[in-house]
Amino acid sequence: MTTQQEEEDLAAAWGDALAQEAAAPAPPTPDSARVLNQAEIDSLLGFGGAPQAQEDQSGIQRIVSAGLVSYERLPMLEIVFDRLVRIMSTSLRNFTSDNVEVSIDSITSLRFGDYLNSVPLPAMLAVFKVEEWDNFGMLVVDSALIYSVVDVLLGGRRGTAAMRIEGRPYTTIERTLVERLIKVVLQDLSEAFAPLSPVQFRFERLEVNPRFAAISRLSNACILSRLRVDMEDRGGRIELLLPYATLEPVRELLLQQFMGEKFGRDSIWETHLADELRHTELSLDVVLDEQTMPLASVLSLRRGDLITLNVAPGAPVRLRCGDVPLFEGELGRRENRLAVRIERELNRLGEE
Repeated sequence: MTTQQEEEDLAAAWGDALAQEAAAPAPPTPDSARVLNQAEIDSLLGFGGAPQAQEDQSGIQRIVSAGLVSYERLPMLEIVFDRLVRIMSTSLRNFTSDNVEVSIDSITSLRFGDYLNSVPLPAMLAVFKVEEWDNFGMLVVDSALIYSVVDVLLGGRRGTAAMRIEGRPYTTIERTLVERLIKVVLQDLSEAFAPLSPVQFRFERLEVNPRFAAISRLSNACILSRLRVDMEDRGGRIELLLPYATLEPVRELLLQQFMGEKFGRDSIWETHLADELRHTELSLDVVLDEQTMPLASVLSLRRGDLITLNVAPGAPVRLRCGDVPLFEGELGRRENRLAVRIERELNRLGEE
C-alpha cells in the first residue's frame, strides 16, 4: 500500500513539473536579421580598448605586446614628425597651388607583417632608401589622395569630388604625378631630420602590390605615422612606415628630450674635476734596488748592519708611483742634494 502511494505522489510531482515548464515563457529565438552595434563588433574582432580587455589578456599576449618598442621611448621622433607636418604644409601648397592642410592622425608601433596585411587597397606604395643609414622605408598614398592630387594638378574644378574608377590599374600619368608628390614628401622628410642628423631619403620604386614592397621581416617592429592631407573639399592619407632597424643609427639622438641634450655629461663638473686632479699631490719613489730576503734575516737586522745593493755605481734607477713604474733615470747630485735625471719613460703596465 505504501509503495503504491509513493508511486502516485511521484507521478503527481512529475506532472506538476511538466505543467510548470510548459507554462514558462519560451526563450527568445535569435534574430538573424539583427544588426550588431560597434561595441559587439569590436569585441568579436578583439579590438576592445577597455581596461578590462587589457586585464583579460593571457601571459603570452602580454609578452608579445611588450615586445613592441613604443615610439614614446623616442621623444625626439615626435618632434621630427611635427616639423615634417609644418614643412609639408608649405611645400604641398606650392606643389598644388591650392590651400593644403597637413595634420598627424596617429603615430603607432606595430609589426611590419601586420601593417602589410592591413594596407588599404588600392594604393601606391613607394619604397625609399636612406643612404646614410643603409636601410629602407615605405610611403603609402591612398586612392583618395591619388585621385585628389591628379584632379588638382590637371586643373579640376573646386567643389567637385574626384572621380574614382575602381578596379582598374593606375595609368602612367597618375603614377608620374604621384611620384612627383612622393619626391616632394621625401625631400621634406630629409629637411625634418636635418637638425638631428644630415640624411637623404632617396626614392627607389613605386609598387601597387604590398608583397612587392616588402622592406623588412614580417616580425620586425616599425613606426607608422599617418598623415592627413586636406585640400579644401578633397584630400586623403599618407602613411609613413619606418622600421626600427632603419632608425637604429640615430637611436641615441632620438632618445633626447630636446635638441642637443647630453647624456650623463656635465662640462662644468668635468672641468672642475680636471683642475682638482692636476693639483693632487702624489708620492714618487726612487727605487735603487729590490731584493728578496728571508724573514729571519730581516728580523735579525740591527743598527749598523750593511745591506749590499746588487747594482753597480751609476746604474739607472726607477721612479715609481705606488706599484706603477713611470720613468727610468740617472742618480746624481745637485747643490748638495741627491737628484735623479729622467732618461726615458717606462710602459705603464710595467717594463723589465
